[in-house]
Amino acid sequence: MPSTAVSEFEVHRSYLTAVAFRILGNRAEAEDAVQEAWLRFAQQPDIRDPRGWLTTVTSRICLDQLNSARVRRTAYPGEWLPVFAVDPDADPALLAERADQVSMALLVVLERLTPEQRVAFVLHDAFGVPFEEVAAVLDTTPASARQHASRGRRAAAEGGIRHTAGTAEQRRVLTAFLVAAESGDFRTLAAVLAPDVVAISDGGGVVRSALRPILGPEKVGRFFHGLFTHRLVDMTQITVEPVLVEGGAAVLLRGQLDGAPFRSVLTVAVDGGRITGIFTQQNPEKVLLGDL
Repeated sequence: MPSTAVSEFEVHRSYLTAVAFRILGNRAEAEDAVQEAWLRFAQQPDIRDPRGWLTTVTSRICLDQLNSARVRRTAYPGEWLPVFAVDPDADPALLAERADQVSMALLVVLERLTPEQRVAFVLHDAFGVPFEEVAAVLDTTPASARQHASRGRRAAAEGGIRHTAGTAEQRRVLTAFLVAAESGDFRTLAAVLAPDVVAISDGGGVVRSALRPILGPEKVGRFFHGLFTHRLVDMTQITVEPVLVEGGAAVLLRGQLDGAPFRSVLTVAVDGGRITGIFTQQNPEKVLLGDL
């Protein structure tokens, strides 16, 4: 294949990966979609607008994956959270390298949209793709594409989990929450949990977890207090490590639970010094530890 085609594609790879990741919420699947787009690109001579062509093709590949996943998720036990790609919580340069990171709060909201709404909302609102091009991806009219984006935008706003804190503030609030939950300090819990806090756990039917979101500071506080003091009976067998999930503060719990290997990752959304969302990924197939 011509070296010019390779260099032309590489110019757009990071952009395409960012698009695919926001649409799919899974880094590995996003990279696969971009690679598939590259294979198709390499077979097409004389493309006048490589970026536009690649955006359309990559988005169509992602749309097909979303439609396929929607069928699988109808039978998924309990709540569905995206894959957690876990990084060491050490090097600030790591955050700069992953400029395409998206908060878990946003990814959770995007999961609630239909495939068409998600594609239209991401392409137009996040990347400024004109509705004429969005329509080409969705195989519909520009007016219909605009409507999908509008509905996605409205659903995202109505179901949004507020998250405005930087990583340092997230770490501070998360640490205070974990200490208070384990000790049963419900006064501190009330101070760090927002009135509309929601806790979502994903066990994938592999690990026991809450099958529905837990709402409100009292229920959330009591749930995690019970989790840390009853279910994880022998905390000496569980290590708690600070990590990053999509650039956000998180903790990795791993060790032995009831004689079996145990691994769980918890991250939070924080706004105004209070936790608005707690996301716990317990499905081992959806926890990617990288170099950890």
